[in-house]
Amino acid sequence: MKRYIVGLGEALWDVLPEGKKLGGAPANFAYHAGQFGLNTIAISALGEDALAEETIEALKEHNLNYLMPQVPYPTGTVQVTLTGDGIPTYDIKENVAWDNIPFTDEMEEIAKNARAVCFGSLAQRNVVSRENIRKFLDATPEDCIKICDINLRQQFYTKEILEDSFCICNILKINDEELVVVNRMFGYDGLDMRGTCEKIVQDYQLKMLVLTCGTNGSYVFTDDGLTSFQDTPKVEVADTVGAGDSFTGSFCASIINGKPVQEAHKIAVRVSAFVCTQNGAMPVIPEELKK
Repeated sequence: MKRYIVGLGEALWDVLPEGKKLGGAPANFAYHAGQFGLNTIAISALGEDALAEETIEALKEHNLNYLMPQVPYPTGTVQVTLTGDGIPTYDIKENVAWDNIPFTDEMEEIAKNARAVCFGSLAQRNVVSRENIRKFLDATPEDCIKICDINLRQQFYTKEILEDSFCICNILKINDEELVVVNRMFGYDGLDMRGTCEKIVQDYQLKMLVLTCGTNGSYVFTDDGLTSFQDTPKVEVADTVGAGDSFTGSFCASIINGKPVQEAHKIAVRVSAFVCTQNGAMPVIPEELKK
């Protein structure tokens, strides 16, 4: 069986001012990692409704492999409002299909053959999905890269969820605003940004911590003391929906394809900047970026 790069968690539609677009971090991550030639799959759950059929059609249009059992809850949606700077705010509907992801035999087989898995905190807001995401991660091989891309939306996170996720993953991705919340929640007061990142790497025995700071650049801190910094390119922003997921997907793909951390970081920054110039989360990446 082929080894998979897995996006695991919420499947939903971003309802944007110009219309709805398929979203959710797992599909976005899998789509962008797949553009670098990897065998990717998005795992979640869909409802038994018309929107589920639209989801399946959209996944097929993007040539994206998926495993999304249908459950008796509505397919997820998010109302997205953009500021004048193109920064999104979200109203994430509750009690939806991705809150109730099952753990099937087929999922377990994929987990046993996973090369990398990206998961987040948002999909763990409900106990059903949280427990089954843990079962999936527990079934992965020793060499599996487990990326936690935390996603602190609305009230949908707790210290327990974050701490458990930090313990399970070996790469943590976080942005500067989320780092402030974690710093306060975990009692890292008195540490600066670098100190907090290095403390998290040490405390949770991570291989890497990726910190994105919007227009102020991004960092990768590794367990062997390496720090990589990249400026954020100045581009004309259409919207930033999915930009972070494109960063994670291209960074993961580059690491798996054997790139050094600094080069993987540079690729991720360039891909993310390009996605910001496009509407929606899943544009086709130009060939020169993939090369």
